[in-house]
Parts: sequence; C-alpha cells; structure tokens
Amino acid sequence: MNNGQTGARIITLDGMYENYFMDYASYVILERAVPSIGDGLKPVQRRILHAMKEMDDGRFHKVANIIGQTMQFHPHGDAAIGEALVNLGQKDLLIDCQGNWGDIRTGDSAAASRYIEARLTKFALEVAFNPQTTEWQTSYDGRKREPIDLPMKFPLLLAQGGEGIAVGLSTKILPHNFNELLEASICILRGKPFEIFPDFQTGGLVDVSDYNDGQRGGRVKVRAAIELQDKKTLVVKELPYGVTTNSLIDSILKANEKGKIKIKRVVDNTAENVEILIELTPGVSPEVTMDALFAFTFCELSISPNACIIVNQKPHFLGVSDVLRHVTENTRELLRLELEIKKGELEEKWHFASLEKIFIENRVYREIENCESWEEVLQTIELELKKYVIVPNEEAAIGDNRLQLKRELTQEDYSRLTEIRIKRISKYNTFKSNEQIKQLEDDLQEVGHHLTHLTDFAIAYYKELKSKYGKERTRKTRITTFDQIEASQVVANNTKLFVDRREGFIGTSMKKDEFVCDCSDIDDVIVFRRDGKFIVTRISDKTFVGKDIIHVDIWRKGDTRTTYNLAYLDAASGRTMVKRFQVTAITRDKEYDLTKGADHSRILYFSANPNGESEVIAVQLTQSCRAKLKFFDFDFGEISIKGRTSQGNILTKYPVKKVLLKEVGQSTLGALKLWIDEASGKLNTDARGKYLGTFDTGDQVLALYRDGSYEVVDFEQNKRFEPQDLVQVVKFNPDITLSAIYYDGEKKRTLVKRFQIETTSTGQRFSYITDSRSSALLFVTTDEEPHVICRYRTKQGIEELTLNMEEFIDVKGWKALGNKLMDGKVVDVRLLEKEDLQDEELGNEQDGIDDTEGFDQNGQGNLF
Repeated sequence: MNNGQTGARIITLDGMYENYFMDYASYVILERAVPSIGDGLKPVQRRILHAMKEMDDGRFHKVANIIGQTMQFHPHGDAAIGEALVNLGQKDLLIDCQGNWGDIRTGDSAAASRYIEARLTKFALEVAFNPQTTEWQTSYDGRKREPIDLPMKFPLLLAQGGEGIAVGLSTKILPHNFNELLEASICILRGKPFEIFPDFQTGGLVDVSDYNDGQRGGRVKVRAAIELQDKKTLVVKELPYGVTTNSLIDSILKANEKGKIKIKRVVDNTAENVEILIELTPGVSPEVTMDALFAFTFCELSISPNACIIVNQKPHFLGVSDVLRHVTENTRELLRLELEIKKGELEEKWHFASLEKIFIENRVYREIENCESWEEVLQTIELELKKYVIVPNEEAAIGDNRLQLKRELTQEDYSRLTEIRIKRISKYNTFKSNEQIKQLEDDLQEVGHHLTHLTDFAIAYYKELKSKYGKERTRKTRITTFDQIEASQVVANNTKLFVDRREGFIGTSMKKDEFVCDCSDIDDVIVFRRDGKFIVTRISDKTFVGKDIIHVDIWRKGDTRTTYNLAYLDAASGRTMVKRFQVTAITRDKEYDLTKGADHSRILYFSANPNGESEVIAVQLTQSCRAKLKFFDFDFGEISIKGRTSQGNILTKYPVKKVLLKEVGQSTLGALKLWIDEASGKLNTDARGKYLGTFDTGDQVLALYRDGSYEVVDFEQNKRFEPQDLVQVVKFNPDITLSAIYYDGEKKRTLVKRFQIETTSTGQRFSYITDSRSSALLFVTTDEEPHVICRYRTKQGIEELTLNMEEFIDVKGWKALGNKLMDGKVVDVRLLEKEDLQDEELGNEQDGIDDTEGFDQNGQGNLF
C-alpha cells in the first residue's frame, strides 16, 4: 500500500507467496536441476567445463583449483561444484582424471579435491568449445562472461545420461552407447529409421521391451550378470545400473535374513573387475536361487525414464529419438557456422594476399614515396589498385582482365599495405605467393563444397568422431528379454503351514495343530470347507477361514494342472451334483461358493489332483430310497473340466448315504514333461536340469544311489532327492537293465553284475551289492550296451582294461553276486561313448578319465 495515494497497488500475502514460489521454482528448474537440450549440460556442469577450458594448458590441474575457478561463475558453494565435477569425471568422456576419483561399481567416494587432478579430454576440446560460435552472457556478479550453451557437436546428454529433481518435476535420462548414438545421428541425416537403447558403464543386462523411447510411462528392467561357477556357487560379474557392490550385497543378505533365499555366505572379490561370490547351502538349486536373486534383491531393478529437458527456456518432455534429432540438427547448424566462419577467414586471407601481390609486383609502393600527406598516400594506393582489381559493385568491360575481388576495398586495406616492411618486399617470392593464393583458393573451394553438401559433411564429421574416439566404446550392457519371474515360485520355503480343521484356523504359528506343508511367508493358501465354500488368503501367523475344513494347500496363480473333483448335495433340489474344475485366478480373501448356493448344501466327496487325474468313485444310496440300483460307480473322467462357477452334472436325484474313492485314473490333461535339477535333486516342470521324459499318472521314477541301492517312487512334481546321495535318476521302465561294477569288501574283489528291477515295493530302497562295510559301488548305468574302461593298479603301475559288460555277464537276478572281474579294487571306471567306442575298435588309444562327481552329461553314473 502506498500511504493512501490514489491508484496504490495492494499485494496480499497470498500473491507474494505465489510470485516468490514461481520465481524459485523457475530458478531451480532452469538453473540447477534440468539439463539444456543445447549442450546437454546443467548450469554447474557447463560452468565447470568453461572454467577448465579457460585454464587449459594441456597439463593436469588440481581439482581444488578448478573448483575455485568455477566459483567465479557459479553462485553456489564448492561442495556442489566438487560433486558435479567428480560425477563428470566418472563418466569417462569429457574429463581426464588422475588420482583416486572413486568407483561407481563399489560406491567408494573420491579423494579430497586437493589430492586429485583433472584436465579436459581431447574429445571435449574437439566437440564442446568454439568461442566464435558461442553465445555469451554475464556471470551472476557481472564481472565475467560465461556461455549460455556450449557449442556441443555431439549428443552428450544421451551419452552421459542425467538426473535431477526440481520443483514439481524431475528428469531421468539413461545413458546410451557412444558409437550407437553416432550411427543413429548418421541415420537421421540420411533419413533412415533408427533405434537407440540404454547402455551402462557397469554392464549387466537390460530389457528394453517397454522403453517407450525414454518417455514418461516407459520402463526398462536391468539385471546383474550372474554366472554359475559350480553347483554350489554363483558369481556376479556385472552390476545393474545404479547399483554398487555394497548395496547389492546388503540386499542379498537382507533377503537371506528374511528367508527369501538360502545362501551360505557372500564374498566380495571385486578388484579390477566385479566378482561377488554367492555360496549356496547344500541342496539348494542354483537356478532357482538365481531367479530368487532377481526377484528379491537388487540383482534386478526396474527403472522408469523421464526425459525432461530445457528447450527455449521451458521444460519439455521428449523422447530420446526427438532429443537426438534436435541435437543432430543443432550439430549440423554448428558445423555450418564453423564453415561460414572459416570461409570468411579464408576470403580475408585471399583478399589481402592478392592485394599484397599486386602492391609489391606492380611497385605501387614507389608511387607513394612522394606523397606529402597520409590522405594522399591512401588515395594514391586506391587509384593504383583499381588499375588491377575489380570490386563487386563495379561492372567489368569485355576483355577486362583485372582481378575480381570478393568484397569492397576499405581504408583498412590501404593502411595494412603501408605496414608491409621493406625486408618483406625485398625478399618477396612470386612463386611462393602464387602457391599460397592457389592453396587459399583450393581451401575456399573445399569449404564451398562442404557448405553445398552440408549433410554429407556432417556425416563425415560423425564418422571421424567414431573412428578417433569410439574404438574402445563398445556396448557393455547386453540387450535381452527377461522371463517373468513369479516370486512365489522361487522364494525359499522359510516357514510351515498348520491347520485346525474343526475350528477353522490356518497359520504358521499353530505348531500344536495339524501340519500341512512347508511354505514361504509370501504364499497364498486355498481352503475348501464342507459347506461348499472356498477362499484364498495370504499366509499369516493365524487366520480364521471358516469351520469344518476339508482341504487346505498352497495355491499358485495360473495353475492349469491341479484339478478338483467334487460331488455335492444341492439342498434345494435334493440332487447330488458332480463337477471338475480348476482355480486359476481369484480375488484374494473373497469367499466363493462351489454349489448352487442353497442353504445347507454340503460336499459329499472332494479331491485335489495335481496332474488332473480322473477318479472312479463308489456311490451308495440310502436304503429307503426308491432307486433300484443302490450301489454304482461313477468315473470323473466322463465329464469335462469346467470353471468353478459351473453347477455340475447330475449324479443322482436320490439321497446319497456315502461316496468313496474306488480307483485313481490317468491324467486327463496329458502327460507332464519332467526334469531333475541336478544341483538340488528336485523334480520340476520348469526345464531346469536333466530331462527325464513325459510322465502320466501311474508312471514312476527310478533313483540309483551311491551306496549301491535303488528306489522306485511314484512321480511328484516337487519330489526332491538328496543330490549328494544320487548317481542317476531316470523314468522307470520294468524292462530296464542295470549294469553295475562294485567292490566286495568281504572277499576283496571287484564284481560285475547285470539285472532288472524285480521288486514291486515303491518308496523303499533295495541294496544290490554285498552288505560288508567295505563294499562299495564303483559304477552303474542304464545304458543298453555298456562298454567301459577300468583302470587298475599293478606292480608296473596303472593299467587299463576295456570291458563289454553285455558280453561279460548275462542278466541275472537282482540279488545275484555277479561275476568276478579281478581281485582287489579297480581305481576308476569310465563309460565309453559311441565315438570313443568306434575309436577303440579301430585300435586308437583313448586318453583322459572323466572324474566328474554325481550326474554326468549323459545321465550315466560315475562315482569317481
């Protein structure tokens, strides 16, 4: 308010806040957080580079000194400048670093600014500076001048990437590959399509399926490069973008503490290259652990890019391809400006060289000897020169052979001619002068050609950059597509599930109640009740799900194998209905009704079949009903598998006394492909490990153990064997023949036997070698025609024996001792492959014994 004067302007507090806030927000956006599209730099970065250019003498400078020089231009303190300078240096593009500049892989910080040194790279000097094409402004205190934008002739912003948080917006631009950017710029100039994707200094892998050109709403997934060193050790060789070795190890240890993964220890051997060893606990699958690392640790991250850039003093959200097009066109324009400047400089040199030649060769200097004033000297020179030159505005007559100048003559031209020294005139060489003028004319012609073919010149410029600076800048991050990892499929079982069927509680803390199964703390649990309702809920310490539970188990989303067979009484009609259904998708904690919904409906028969097996049930009706047939069978295989909301088929309209399982049928979903994970000994359908074949209901698995025993078991998808005890696991065939070599500890001899499985008990181990404590299985295989090489010790040393086991002994009973191969114990046994066997038949000597423990590549047992 202005002391009661008319027309006074009143500013409210709200108005002041709005104006001041907008001023502050604009300042932060434009002057601190968001890079400019012109040179790809934030103001502090631009001022650092400008200060380093002013200091540049080819030698290294103390970073503390650079910071001090930059403070002439930058209004903030030395800490902000130092941090930005170290960040620029770690990008390894514009600044040569000397000393300890930290490590982006480990997260180690740089040494103090007084200990480290820096200078501009040759690349920076070539692409970022040209005072003739730079637009200048005064510094914050008016004492200095600084560039508005550096004349950057390279897509620096996309090469380095950038992040910033301002008022109301943020920016996150991912770095891209040096050579790929240059190639893409060439494609832009040629009018060809192109694509660019992120590339990170730390390597790793990236999935760019949803990159969306780096715009808002896009996403990339980055992963560490993990290798399997052996069955007990994983090695991290490369890191995801933005992750250090320390943060990665911390995330792994936290996941292990929470029971998400099971590891023994983590060892950081990072030196010149990243190397983090992850040692696994015995019996844990390295493949599953690798997936769990991606699911629960920083080994995999999702990054959302957001390319916000200052264009014409305003923030804009652009795609990286639009940014590259703008930068490429800007580079083309800068090259044009440089060519125009060079052309002007060459024309000036040609202009004066031509005037000098005329001035000396035609002895114009003698004409001014008698001039009495400076004005007369200049006039004399002008008159004499016009005898030999034609200026642009002058019309030349036919046959006029005077030299055509490119601009008008000026007083400055005449003055410069008078400054030519007598020594130069006396030693003037016409031939050299003509050569110089000819060279200038050639250079002008070349520049003119470049200006006429500016696009080709820009393409050649990019190719030259790639040739000079791109040889060691190959792509470090591999582009691939990541498989979707379900956390519930790879999480380690870290708790146990219990149930109180009568009272209707489930949970992990009810240790006095019925044990259901091992599980993880992120699993979902499915519960079916006698009243025909079911619910899926998260696992917890203790949850009420409804009384009279008939079935509880872990539920997997999208499970298309587990099939439920159900018979229920519809209370409204009195009919008994049957249905087969799967539960592949639900709303968690929502109660679903499997009946028609009438009160007092109830389940008479229920079963869960992990492989979609059909069943035959025996149905008994009440004695008082009118039905003639009071006992009958029903095969669930006769009805189709439908949705859970299906009402089902009518089983009978008469009252049912009881329903019993009579027979388990075959799977109606087809055979299941099964693998065994050789590290964990676990059967799986995820193609991990060795393929065993297709399995249907009733099929069995044969396990051969190191202690000389075998076991036949019914197949289960999640059946697990102890891998350290196993020699081989195969699909069981009653006609399979086992060929074994073992040491009889009682009689101290090596025996050979061949036999078939004659036992019928499942889930029971049977030993087929002698029961002496010193007896030991040396070799066993399911190969049909096994040929082996046995190495044994003699007085002369180690000798070899080739043995055709099929010819050596016939197939006998599984309890037979077998035939003696030799006294004593052989050193080792190796199965001959078909290629080796052919060489053996040709008399070729085979060297090298396979000493691999456990499973070998062909599924043959080798205990050495």
